[in-house]
Amino acid sequence: MAQDLEARDARFAAEFAGDVTVEKIAAVYTEAFLNAAEKTGQVEELVAELRAVEEEVLKPFPRFAELLGSAIINHEEKLGILNRVFEARVSPLVMNFLRVLNRRDRLDILGPIVRAVQEEWDRRRGLVHLKVITATPLEKDLKERLEGQLRELVGGVPVVQWQVDPGVIGGIVVQVGDKILDASVETQLRKIRQQIIDRSAHEIQSRRDRFCDPAGD
Repeated sequence: MAQDLEARDARFAAEFAGDVTVEKIAAVYTEAFLNAAEKTGQVEELVAELRAVEEEVLKPFPRFAELLGSAIINHEEKLGILNRVFEARVSPLVMNFLRVLNRRDRLDILGPIVRAVQEEWDRRRGLVHLKVITATPLEKDLKERLEGQLRELVGGVPVVQWQVDPGVIGGIVVQVGDKILDASVETQLRKIRQQIIDRSAHEIQSRRDRFCDPAGD
């Protein structure tokens, strides 16, 4: 794996020397990591392990992340730090990946690389992360129907984060990444949206009826 990463990074540097971005660099290492992980048959476990490096170490200890990305500390010193902190805690493949990033001066973008790995692994499995914001909480049957509509719209398996916001105009907003699904999906969402509005109206009317009904005293 180390040789593959070195070769890929060298070719990348030559090809994009004038137009290097973090996203492009992360994409190179993402492909190499996932291809190597797939050969082991344990991609899910290895991706989770790499993600834990960010979630359990880099985010809680930002100064440690700064240390790894520092240009002042040389490769040998960083390698010693990596070995002490991670060698007994991660698999050989993940450990080797960290060593390659160190050798290529890429530890400063370890966080973006980890996130790119997770996003690409989700894409390869056909998972699409969505946020659905509704004016009122949805019951299970409506959620299932909406997820079925979204599966067709996004061309993958929706992984939905549900959120309630009474101020949502129209009863529902669907967000994919930074994009809001707009009028192009209006027809397909209209029926479910109308059900949400009707249900809210029904709840309001039911409360009024109970208030006005003498038997409810």
